[in-house]
This record gives sequence, C-alpha cells and structure tokens, in this order.
Amino acid sequence: MRPVGTLVVALVCFVLGALAQRSYDTHRPTQPSSVAQPSAPIEPSPPPAGAPAPVPFTAIQFDREPLWAYGFDRPPQPGERAAPQAPPSDALRTDQSAEEQTRPQRIPGSRAAFSLLQIRDAQHVVDWFPEDHPPMPDVIDHGPARLGALRRGCAQCHLPNGKGRPENAQPAGLAAAYIVRQIQDFRGGLRYSADPRKPNTNTMIELARAMSAAELRAAADYFSSLRFTPWVRVVETDLVPKTRIDGNLFLPVEQGRTEPIAGRIIEVPEDQEQSETYRNPHSGFVAYVPVGSVAKGRDLVTTGGMRVSGDHIVPGKTTACVTCHGSDLRGVGDVPPLAGRSPSYTVRQLWDFQQGTRRGELSALMRMVVANLTDEDLVDIAAYIATCPPAAEAAATRVERAAGPN
Repeated sequence: MRPVGTLVVALVCFVLGALAQRSYDTHRPTQPSSVAQPSAPIEPSPPPAGAPAPVPFTAIQFDREPLWAYGFDRPPQPGERAAPQAPPSDALRTDQSAEEQTRPQRIPGSRAAFSLLQIRDAQHVVDWFPEDHPPMPDVIDHGPARLGALRRGCAQCHLPNGKGRPENAQPAGLAAAYIVRQIQDFRGGLRYSADPRKPNTNTMIELARAMSAAELRAAADYFSSLRFTPWVRVVETDLVPKTRIDGNLFLPVEQGRTEPIAGRIIEVPEDQEQSETYRNPHSGFVAYVPVGSVAKGRDLVTTGGMRVSGDHIVPGKTTACVTCHGSDLRGVGDVPPLAGRSPSYTVRQLWDFQQGTRRGELSALMRMVVANLTDEDLVDIAAYIATCPPAAEAAATRVERAAGPN
C-alpha cells in the first residue's frame, strides 16, 4: 500500500499546484514592468483602487510574535514605532580616531582597498569583488536619484551580489517581475512589517516610493541576473552562543554555546568583523536551529503534513511549499525561490503573511497556506528550507548537529 499511498499524495499535491497556478495566472499582472512614476520622493502614496485598508497594529498578535526573527527581545509597547534610520553619512565618528577611519582597509581575496568611512557611506556602495557580478546600475550603487542627499544604494543592505543579510531580503536570482511587484507593493501600502519597530522596512518603503520606472527596471534586472549560491550554514543544536542585538541582527558575545535555543533560530555572522566592519559579501552566516527541526520542516515543506492511513488520506495542516515553489524550491516562473535563503527572513515573511501585512499579488493564497501553522511550524519550515541547495550544481547542504555544550 505504501507505493500507492505515495502516488496519491503526489497526485493531490499536483492538483493543489494546478489550482494555485490557475489562480496565479488569473491574477498575475499583465505588464509587470510598467511602473507608475511616484509624485514625490517621500510623500505617502495611496493604496491602489480596491486595495484593502492597512491592518491596524492593534490587530497584530504580538503575544505570539517570533521576536528573534525581527531582531527584538521584547514585544512592542502600545504606540511604539520605529524611528527613521539615520541619513547616509561619510562623516568621521567620535568613537574612533580619524587615522583609523581613513586608513585603507583590505579583505582576503580582494584587490580593492576602502577606508571605514567609504565602507559606511551608503550613497557610494563599496564593491570588494566587482568581478563577481555585472556593473552595478546607478540605483544599486547610489540609490534613487530623487532622494538627493538621502539616497541609499540598494547594494548597501542587499550587497552587490544580492545575497543580503538576515535583517533584510536576498534579491539575487529572484525573477525581475517578482521584484517589480514587491516594490510596487511597498510603495502602494500593500507590504510592511508586522512589527512597527523594524526601521529598515520603513526605509525600504521610502526608497520604493522614490524610484523612477527606469530605476526600478534597472534594479530588478540587475538582481534577477545574479546567481544565489550557498550563504547560510545550518547547525541543529540545543544551545547557542549568548548574543546581543545590533540593528535587528544577532551578534555573538561568546565563542561557546551556553544559552538554550528555546525554540528560536539564532542567525549570526560566520565572521563578525568581515560581515559587520567590512561588509564582505563573501562572508556568510550560520543559523542555529532546534534539534529535529529540519526533519519536521522537510515533512511540512514536501507534503504539508499530509498522511495516508490505509485507503484514506489524512489532510495536512498546510499546502506543501513544493506545490508552487518547485520540487527543488528554486522557484517557478516568478513564484520566488526559497532554497538556501535566510531562515530569519523566511519566518518574518511567513508571520507577516499570517498577520495580514503582506497583501500584494497572490498574498491571499499564502495566507491560506500559513493560516494553521504554529510558531514551531514556522521554525521547522525555515530551518529545512535553509538547508536546501539553491543551485543545481551546489552540493546538498549538510546539516551540522552540535555535540555537547560547545
């Protein structure tokens, strides 16, 4: 009976995929590259005609928020909002000597040299490895022109190779049409963070509203042309290093693992200095995940938790991710790839879908998919997805399992 049961499960998944694809084809935008010119760089733009009203933050289930995914250690207080991020600056800081900040710095494998002032300047993104990618368009290097002195290059946060960091997105390898749609959602009030304290989401909305049609097309084409390669090392463990939070990113404050993971995913730089001080796009991240989460996530991702009992199908709690995102989770058309992406980012997006703060094209389908998922399910799904090889030629990711307290 087992081969027959497996066949039935596959057939049901296929039918669900066909239904999802039909809905997708019905609602997909016919001209994704046609982008309305924003009337002003920072002025709020109204939601598109017929768009639902924004979900009030009072309706968010903060009592079950995966705080670690957003880079916080406590729920928000009533009315608490993110302060605007500081404008880009190449000015000297008072906590370091001028000599230290202006001295040329180098990193392994790069022929370039940049000072700390240059590395921090978001209006002129440093490019340690220009041979890794096509020439960066002006908006990727410097940001939307109409923001003037408030410009920020897309690559300052998402990196020149598009692989991003846990506190932001990884646009490398996404379909250009998908990228365009997300920027339209940001500028149209259809996508925002379920945690109102997350400052870089507000910055992203501001940048999206400032982009011209030409800048958006250039950014989408650039990031979609990049290959996303392995970037996150997954370690199953009961203990994690003690960390501090800096800019919504967890940074370790010890070498050993002494703190219980407590159902979280703790994602930290492999090399803090390379990642934080030098913005080295060759230095990735390690994600500590609960023991057993990868196997449980594999079940949800590949079957949705569906079971076959004798001659009966026992429905799962969700639709298998592979139904729409492909059997290898590398995307189908402009349904985005998931394989190998930051698990912190993945959980954040799933929870945003659950809370209704992502309401763009196809969001209704995703809300149905995540409706019955528990906090533990989100962790399990993200942990498994992060282990999947993002490219056909990439070796299958090995899941490390910690032994003992270190």
